[in-house]
Order: sequence, then structure tokens, then C-alpha cells
Amino acid sequence: MNESRKRDDSNLSPTLKKTKEVTGDSAIAMELPFTLVGAILLAGGAGYLLDRWLNTKPIFMIILGALGFIAGVREVIRRLPGK
Repeated sequence: MNESRKRDDSNLSPTLKKTKEVTGDSAIAMELPFTLVGAILLAGGAGYLLDRWLNTKPIFMIILGALGFIAGVREVIRRLPGK
């Protein structure tokens, strides 16, 4: 049943192929900023809560925020299509 639902791109017109490609690229472009910012906010927020709990300066927020940035950039690079 899954095979019948799969679409074969070989019988599409060049215009439809280009439209499908642009739509996919647009979806990726809209998703990637949220991936990066989400990783930074999640890790930085965890660091903020850890700093409040331990009554420390914002060292954990800075460290975890930087780790979130690195993880976000890594995820963005992983999701980019290899064209």
C-alpha cells in the first residue's frame, strides 16, 4: 500500500519538479532558524535554572548556552541538503 502512495518524480514536468524543489528548500529555510534558536534557548534556560538553584553567577547559563549554540549549529549543518 505504501508503494502506491509514493510518487514517482520521473513523470513530472520540469516545472513541477522545480516547484517541488523550491518548496522543499523553502521548508528547510523556514525550519532551520527555529532549530538553532530553540537549542540555544533550551540549553541557556537550563543553565539559568541551574544557576538559580545553586545561587551561582550566570556561569552555567553561559556554558550551557554556548553548548546549545554548538549543538544548534551542528544540527543545522546536519539538516542541510548535500547539494
